[in-house]
Amino acid sequence: MKTYSLDELTDLYIGKEGTVERDEFENELRLDLLGQTIKQARQERNLTQEELGQLVGVKKAQISKIENSTTDARLTTILKVFKALDLKVSFSVEPYNEISL
Repeated sequence: MKTYSLDELTDLYIGKEGTVERDEFENELRLDLLGQTIKQARQERNLTQEELGQLVGVKKAQISKIENSTTDARLTTILKVFKALDLKVSFSVEPYNEISL
């Protein structure tokens, strides 16, 4: 029986890096991780979704959607959530392909 790496299985079932399917998968994965991080931080601070929503200025349903990755929340809302949870945020922006000049 042959064993496969996670990268090999992802390439096989999702698509190779650089394909639309793979980009969409990785974007959804990032959103899932973001939602899980927010949920965990909220629970560690003993806040309900409703209480966090009040701190941020949105309804409980919006917090639920963010935590469950069922919405494309505005970046400003996500940043407000991070601030309300006292979380440090850092972004890394890199071009997909290096451009030679």
